[in-house]
Amino acid sequence: MQRRQLGRQGLVVSALGLGCMGMSEFYAGRDDAESMATLERALELGVDFFDTSDMYGPYTNEELLSRFLRGKRDRTVIATKFAGTSPSRRR
Repeated sequence: MQRRQLGRQGLVVSALGLGCMGMSEFYAGRDDAESMATLERALELGVDFFDTSDMYGPYTNEELLSRFLRGKRDRTVIATKFAGTSPSRRR
């Protein structure tokens, strides 16, 4: 897996990341076993950059990812978004 440096602080991640949004919300039905298998396979293939958000569920995506990362946290980088508001709430 190719690697990329992010910013100037020395953080290096896999060139491919895995967006986890569909594992908890927005698409077809939720299947935690399938999501865990996907996360595990991604890590086996060298993907160590995972993207999540508290709004995917809410919180269920981060909880799923936390279960997967138990014992693996030192080998991964997590990107997250927070404080998102819908356009109708911005005034």
